[in-house]
Amino acid sequence: MTSRAAAPGRVWAVSDLHIGYPENRALVERMRPESGDDWLLVAGDVAETVADVRWALETLADRFGRVVWVPGNHELWTHPRDPVALRGVARYEHLVAMCRELGVTTPEDPYPLWEGEGGPAVVAPLFLLYDYSFLPPGCATKAEGLEYAHGTGIVCSDEYLLHPDPYPSREAWCRARVAETERRLAAIPADLPVIPVNHYPLHRHPTDILWYPEFAQWCGTSLTADWHRRFRVETMVYGHLHIPRTTWHEGVRFEEVSVGYPREWRKRPGPPGRLRRILPSRAASEAPTSPEVTR
Repeated sequence: MTSRAAAPGRVWAVSDLHIGYPENRALVERMRPESGDDWLLVAGDVAETVADVRWALETLADRFGRVVWVPGNHELWTHPRDPVALRGVARYEHLVAMCRELGVTTPEDPYPLWEGEGGPAVVAPLFLLYDYSFLPPGCATKAEGLEYAHGTGIVCSDEYLLHPDPYPSREAWCRARVAETERRLAAIPADLPVIPVNHYPLHRHPTDILWYPEFAQWCGTSLTADWHRRFRVETMVYGHLHIPRTTWHEGVRFEEVSVGYPREWRKRPGPPGRLRRILPSRAASEAPTSPEVTR
């Protein structure tokens, strides 16, 4: 269930590195821990090609005491420029095998136990996908939601590049992942807080400020709406939205930790590519207070 590792450093998080952009690759090249005992949680969307994902994770794993990775939708794309043409589950398993070779923790490994400052806490890397249950206003079914999205022109590229093979649909793959993950989370000892790391938020509220609400249907599942309460979540770490900020829902801290595309991070105050500290918890005065609304 969990593996123990003494860690006197800190736990940091980042997501949506998108190193296919040279400017973002340069940000990764400059990322350094404060201590060799620091952990780094990478919440998906490192890159679209296996080679780029390997470069980034290997670079970071050489610097941090532990790197924890979960897949985003971009890693799961079967992109025409990637010579690795695997699809669906086979692609995900290929990425997991690569991570194990690099010493990077994945959703298929025992959940590690952080015992440094701010711990103990179980860090739970998750791979859950989405099931189109975050429907646009006025839509009652997936078909209606997709029709609305196509009408506005705001359609996630997953519809063309993220294949669910051998599952019949992405939502079927999502349901299978949710069921298995729920079983594993329920087995964590009741006296330990949990830091879930997932590419998508466990609850819909972070999508409420999207410029294009129809995009929310590619951002998670209502099946996890109560997980932050059921599984003693200390902090929920996610990305995908490219809206880095801290929110609180029912007393639980949600951290969106994405870097995003250069056209987005250039507009933000402060240096780009900053890692977000997860443990020990930051003081309220350190928390971001101005959400950035970007697509």
